[in-house]
Amino acid sequence: MAVFLSCDDSGCMPVPPALAARIQDEDVNKFESHSGVDVICFSWLDVSDTDQPVHKITVCLTKEQVYYIAKDPETLEKMKALIKPDPQSDKELYSFFSALLQNDIDKMDDLEERITDMEDVLLKDNRTDYTVNIIRFRKELLSLKRYYEQLSQIFDGILENENGFVTKEDIRYFRFLDQKADRLLMHITNLRDYITQLREAYQAQIDIEQNRLMKIFTVITAIFLPLTLIVGWYGMNFNEMPEYAWHFGYLYVIGISVIVVLGLVLYFKRKKWF
Repeated sequence: MAVFLSCDDSGCMPVPPALAARIQDEDVNKFESHSGVDVICFSWLDVSDTDQPVHKITVCLTKEQVYYIAKDPETLEKMKALIKPDPQSDKELYSFFSALLQNDIDKMDDLEERITDMEDVLLKDNRTDYTVNIIRFRKELLSLKRYYEQLSQIFDGILENENGFVTKEDIRYFRFLDQKADRLLMHITNLRDYITQLREAYQAQIDIEQNRLMKIFTVITAIFLPLTLIVGWYGMNFNEMPEYAWHFGYLYVIGISVIVVLGLVLYFKRKKWF
């Protein structure tokens, strides 16, 4: 039978007062097996909206009952909506964790689809800065990774069953949940690798664009270097230079400059530099 308590009801907790005080004060995720009670502390994350704050939950499992403890009434109401009453406390606990993970795989598929859509847009449009989006996905995946890691550790503790609160017949149900949490964790790990590869591909696109721009600037610089030399040469104002006295000297310099530019442009095009 489920019993719902607020952290203010520390005197009603089926644990020693010192442990009850530690449950309220510590912000940790763990499974502890004590004499006559198993204590489960974890952060409940809404995987459909990871920007929402997590709900700190403590579950105390005894031979007869399961105590669900939260810091605020809203979290208690959400837990009540998930739990199906069952005469056997272990079945009730399984029902609670099963409801937590019920639709997570669909939400992971939606997350993967969002990342894939961003990849399609990113590879087509390298002018927009997608760094913020990539960082947001990385933070979201990190939060999900921590969430499923803690659930996996909790299920491992339940499967050890040191106090014998879970029957051997029902151990297989929690083993199924443990495997499901591991699969979700593996899925998140794969998505983190995917977003890392996406970030590298995006960086490669930026590098390619920068190299293209640098190549253009290099070609422009290479074209104007000979023109700079000609300007400097004829800017020395030596009277002995015959072009100064020649009637077509000005057109002569213009012609040389045009020939140099056209020659370099044709040469660079042949080399496919632009």
